[in-house]
Amino acid sequence: MTASPLLPPGTATCAAEAEATAAELNRMAELALGRGARTIAIGTGRSPAAIRAAAGITSRWETAGGTVLCAVSWPEAAASWLRQATRFAAADPDLWIMAGPAAGWAQMTRRLLWSTPWQPGRTIASAALGTEHAVALVGGHNVPGLAGATARRHLASQ
Repeated sequence: MTASPLLPPGTATCAAEAEATAAELNRMAELALGRGARTIAIGTGRSPAAIRAAAGITSRWETAGGTVLCAVSWPEAAASWLRQATRFAAADPDLWIMAGPAAGWAQMTRRLLWSTPWQPGRTIASAALGTEHAVALVGGHNVPGLAGATARRHLASQ
């Protein structure tokens, strides 16, 4: 990481956000259950698609008998993301689940790495966050073990 967790100006570009499919959300819940998780914390951007993804994961998780310890949303632009990162990490769930637009996720993830005990290896991310572009914003070497799913298969661990 650099001297600041914030991305350098002009680094984050706004790309169209893909809607998480029902199959993708089902697979994310299956991955969490397969890891033996009973508790999760959900973190998302504030876009309509991210909010729908959070609701979909919450519904699937609670239907499967799991507990959602907290749901934290973060903005695409902020001064530091410290408040959101602290709250998200403090839940200390079995697994963290993340979804949303890449730029906000990258900023949040950099803050999590910089200021909290959050662990990428205990995190499942939506397919939109597993793209080369999204991972490059954080640096693949900074998120070892980050995993996720598409509607068809697991994302490769980064």
